[in-house]
Amino acid sequence: MSVTVLVLVGVLLLVVGGCVCVVWASRGGPRWVRVVSSVTLGVAEVVGTLARSSGRSRSGSGSSSDD
Repeated sequence: MSVTVLVLVGVLLLVVGGCVCVVWASRGGPRWVRVVSSVTLGVAEVVGTLARSSGRSRSGSGSSSDD
């Protein structure tokens, strides 16, 4: 296995674990689960903001579907 595959598998496991913690925290899990859930939701919001801003910069001055 290459290092790239191992890194991708590690990231996938972190994402799945974060999603599990979000669901578990919504059902009243322990404190550490709520902390992991908050971190996961915060990272997701940052990634979403970055993706939207990079999408806007690539689209240039073309028409937007957000109208």
